[in-house]
Amino acid sequence: MTSKSYLGEQTMDNLKILIVEDDPVTLKLIEKRLMKVGYKVETAKSGVEAVDLVSTRFFDVVVTDLMLPGGVDGIDTLEAIKAKWPETEVILITAHATVDSAVEAMKKGAVDYLQKPINFDELILRLQRISTLKSLAKDANDFREAMNVTEKSAAKTIQDLEIMVSELQQSCLSAKNLLSDQDIEINERVRKAIEVLSSRLPNLLETSKA
Repeated sequence: MTSKSYLGEQTMDNLKILIVEDDPVTLKLIEKRLMKVGYKVETAKSGVEAVDLVSTRFFDVVVTDLMLPGGVDGIDTLEAIKAKWPETEVILITAHATVDSAVEAMKKGAVDYLQKPINFDELILRLQRISTLKSLAKDANDFREAMNVTEKSAAKTIQDLEIMVSELQQSCLSAKNLLSDQDIEINERVRKAIEVLSSRLPNLLETSKA
């Protein structure tokens, strides 16, 4: 099985992708190829339309042509996207003559660029890589959140144990003082000491179970 057929048959993660391309044929071709492998795809025919879309909606990835009409080119689109959604990844599509501009765009936050004519296998591989990195980032964030919860829980447990030890020490001291009180008959001292310890014991046991 060739690499091309393998990529064509895989089902991709459900990344939300916006394609920005002024050429309707190229736009439709990219849309169909990405939808075929399972991506959620929307399109924009200009930078103006793309900026309008991302102003209210989040996309995991934006694939945009560098050269766009209407006064808002790929660089402008990139900057608008990153200003609104820093976590959105942007891939630029460029002709050979504008590779230097694409490299400059990467310094402004683009994750990658592809030259025309588009190699769709290469595009899908790069989207797979983005998906993997986003998944790893999410797992790391989930782990950090779990660790924060665990640390808070541990801190609360330690605090409860400190309170329990303090109460136990106080109960033992009270019982010791009662047992040492020579003014009280020995049987009464024992009874009262047991009573003091017993009155605190349920609370201590409840704290230890929490």
